Amino acid sequence: ASPMRSPDPFLFFSQKEKELIAAAVREAETNCSAEIRVHLERTAREDVLSHAREVFEKLDMTKTDQRNGVLIFLGVRSHRFAVIGDKGIHDKVEPGFWDAVSAGMTHHFKNDEFASGIVAAVKTIGERLKAHFPYHRDDVNELPDAISYSL
Repeated sequence: ASPMRSPDPFLFFSQKEKELIAAAVREAETNCSAEIRVHLERTAREDVLSHAREVFEKLDMTKTDQRNGVLIFLGVRSHRFAVIGDKGIHDKVEPGFWDAVSAGMTHHFKNDEFASGIVAAVKTIGERLKAHFPYHRDDVNELPDAISYSL
């Protein structure tokens, strides 16, 4: 992280960046019925994917109606991140989809553009899932749009 970024997950993004990310999540969730969450933690273990899966479970993301939750997980100190989707999404998207999303984020992150990397990923996910999980007017927002944190 740049010297200006705090290793504290709560302070990693500015208020403006937090608002941009939450707005991107809200917008993506009006394109599709999937539930997208961004979660920051101080540090992620070596196996960031299995760590992200544990967080996914802890945040009750497996409890969505269509099993269509997506988690963007970021360990701010360890510089590790993962993007994972629930079973309902895995059954529908092509195998390389998450790798492509991650590659786009890596590009932004290398330039210390963490917020724009996450916003771009959220937009890509929302667009891609629109075909499989179209938004319906009676859709319930099953999970919070704001960033969640743990230390």
